Amino acid sequence: MEWSQVINEPVLQNLPYKVELNEWGQITLSPASNKHGMIQAELSGFLRNHKTEGKVITECSIRTYKGVKVADVSWGSAGFFKRNGFDTPYPEAPELCAEIISPSNRTAEIEEKISLYLSKGAKEVWVCDEEGCMKIYTCRGEAEKSLLFPNIPERIEF
Repeated sequence: MEWSQVINEPVLQNLPYKVELNEWGQITLSPASNKHGMIQAELSGFLRNHKTEGKVITECSIRTYKGVKVADVSWGSAGFFKRNGFDTPYPEAPELCAEIISPSNRTAEIEEKISLYLSKGAKEVWVCDEEGCMKIYTCRGEAEKSLLFPNIPERIEF
């Protein structure tokens, strides 16, 4: 299945799940909780309020060699949007991709997404657990602080 089919399929609209495609074109679904949605909103607000240039995207679809993955929250520079506009899915990752861990997520799945986003051009991948605690990853591994958003708190309050 292609991503354009997924986003245009009426049966898949308004599901309470994150929809992605794996490397074989199969749909994968991840249930989202209200807590997940609240953390996503708070993280989006933080990004929007702390960067004058660039845009925040929620549910950002990115084509990877393992299918289409959807970052919970992303931030892209003006240059990113000049290159990519509203392509769906994006052929490259925005500079920042963030994943909010849900109970259904496996550690290997999150580690794979970190690797995939970085391989598609993300400068940083943030992983936020269900308590709001943040970890930052770059191509060099886990980082102590963000270079894109130096004032990111260690914990997102919700």
